[in-house]
Amino acid sequence: MSLAELTFENLRCIEKAELSFGPGTTLIFGANGAGKTSILEAAYLLGRGRSFRTRLNERLIRHGQTFARVLGLVNVDPVDRKLGVEIQRGRENKGVTTGRLDGANVRGFADLATTFPVQAMDPDAHKLIEDSSIRRRQWLDWAVFHVEQGFAGSWARYQRAVAQRNAALRVGRTEFDAWDHELAREGEAMAMARQRVFAALHPYWIEIAAELTNLPISLDLQSGWDQSVSLGDALAAATKRDRDRRTTTVGPHRADLTLKIRGRPAREVLSRGQQKLTAVALNLCQLEYLKRKHGLHPTLLLDDPSAELDRERLSRFIGRVTGLDCQLVVAALDRDTALFGTPETVFHVEQGRVFRV
Repeated sequence: MSLAELTFENLRCIEKAELSFGPGTTLIFGANGAGKTSILEAAYLLGRGRSFRTRLNERLIRHGQTFARVLGLVNVDPVDRKLGVEIQRGRENKGVTTGRLDGANVRGFADLATTFPVQAMDPDAHKLIEDSSIRRRQWLDWAVFHVEQGFAGSWARYQRAVAQRNAALRVGRTEFDAWDHELAREGEAMAMARQRVFAALHPYWIEIAAELTNLPISLDLQSGWDQSVSLGDALAAATKRDRDRRTTTVGPHRADLTLKIRGRPAREVLSRGQQKLTAVALNLCQLEYLKRKHGLHPTLLLDDPSAELDRERLSRFIGRVTGLDCQLVVAALDRDTALFGTPETVFHVEQGRVFRV
């Protein structure tokens, strides 16, 4: 599957743009600030319902406008699928985001993710290592959505239940534990699915991390509670702490991927460049796993892919990406960029306007 058409309006500095893509490599070039990355964000939004640059979708809306809209056509056998995402400006910097698939509203953005699998690598890739556990859970869950039937449903039910439980805790309601049974049931299912996918991913991590980083970085999955006991028992044991803190302190919403070097957290040891290489290795191992084990070839968005990579590691990175045999959309400063061979489609972005070359 691949993105064939992308139309969007009022996104960042771009008032309106219409682009068509082939299944191979597309190059988008232009000066810094011209709007190249905004095109990648539009494509990512179409498959994820969010940006890879900010957690607040409202920031994507063009200044002075009340909405941003992205529409796309994805080639999926046996029929093409139409996707859409719209962000409406809301109060207190909270935009309202809705998604559509073939003309109907989606129940959740997992519907978009399974229809149009898309991954991005950008100069801020190091944040996957440096930032909070939310990014790393999202990274893992994206793969789990694609290979574990039923995970999306468990994830959605768990999120609703933990939100209700936390709301009861915040106002001091004593019956907050009424949600524990559902949390335990769905949370256990989520954790098992994550563990299966993590175990399948891990050999790819070992291979690619060694090739790109040449560092002894261990990768482990923490489930979000002590798994020597059931999640139901962990919730019961945490009752007083949860009441005092007014939030649910155990469960898969607290899970994390831990990266360490000789026992020390990787984010405390690695330089910014090494963090980026580690994040790139994580993304590549995920994509290799999806390709080799499940025949999935996601669209890959690359924003300034050569940044902070020396010649040797850039060569290894290019080799890995080329071997994925997937649709590439590459943003770069220079039209003559040919890291991944001659692109079949080229666009020039200048002051928020997009031109096909």
